[in-house]
Amino acid sequence: MSQVILLDAGPIGLVTNLKLSSESVACAQWVQTLIALGSRVIIPEIADYEVRRELLRANKVRGVARLNELAQLLEYLPITTAAMRQAALCWAQARQQGQPTASDKTIDGDMILVAQAVTLAVPEIVIATTNIGHLSRFVPAELWQNITTS
Repeated sequence: MSQVILLDAGPIGLVTNLKLSSESVACAQWVQTLIALGSRVIIPEIADYEVRRELLRANKVRGVARLNELAQLLEYLPITTAAMRQAALCWAQARQQGQPTASDKTIDGDMILVAQAVTLAVPEIVIATTNIGHLSRFVPAELWQNITTS
């Protein structure tokens, strides 16, 4: 069984960033290694949305092109009705427990990402992120640098 890795907006932003920093280069190499080792690397639609909206706002046409290329290279996970219903349940449960993940007026992309992971219903799943904070309360989540490629 191969490892299934959902990319959060942070790693996607690093891989598609045209300004090559040591972190963005390392992240791109990490994704390439995962693919070469047979891991299932997935772009959830909510993470694509979060990165894409900022690229569009900043008029970064080449960044959008790189995001499109990445979405062609990797598996893409569309948002489904089941995921949105699961997101609503997670959102409500977090508030009932006194641990909201965002303000009550926001759509809360983290809960949609969590729900996309949950409804995918596969073993060995982890969300690769730059901030495990809210995510790890609901599903396995790790800093992308901590997800081993061997």
